[in-house]
Amino acid sequence: MPAPKTKKRGVTLKRETRETMVELSLCIDGQGEVQADTGYGMADHLITLMAVWAGFDLGLKCRGDLHVDAHHSVEDVGLCLGQALDQALGNRVGIARSALAGVPMDEALARVCVDLSGRSFLVFRGQELLPPLIAGEENDLWREFFKAFAGGGKMNLHINFEYGKNGHHLLESACKGLGLCLRDAVKLNRSGILSTKGSLDL
Repeated sequence: MPAPKTKKRGVTLKRETRETMVELSLCIDGQGEVQADTGYGMADHLITLMAVWAGFDLGLKCRGDLHVDAHHSVEDVGLCLGQALDQALGNRVGIARSALAGVPMDEALARVCVDLSGRSFLVFRGQELLPPLIAGEENDLWREFFKAFAGGGKMNLHINFEYGKNGHHLLESACKGLGLCLRDAVKLNRSGILSTKGSLDL
């Protein structure tokens, strides 16, 4: 007798402010099919890496005030991605919850650890290894992205740049590692909630 089909976990959402308009669809039980269009190519590239390595299906469109800089667009995309992940996870019953990964990119290595605990926190270490400017924007743009993603996703996210010389490579390593962490952390591999309290802070 075939196993019953499990409904795929996915959401669509839209967020519009005077600075940005973000529309996205996310399925965390996907095949890594991604279409990202933020208006800022580096963000499209890194978000695509993260989603592909996570095995998420993602459709993302952002229109923002790029005549100022990419800050509002990248931050709001991170927030919306996190919120979509949070909604797709629902009550988080049965998920593996936590994962650790490191993916080298040439000379660079970042280690990433995530806990989908319901409590948001970001640790972002080794930022001094990044060049001041990456793809025309200050490197702190990416700390803001990960902070917004962790906040929207109600997760504890640690990113540690271990070593490397190329900022592009370092960020690629971080996003691939984050993707692997998310792939493992969202897996349904238990019957209840992984918490000695019996609940998460959702």
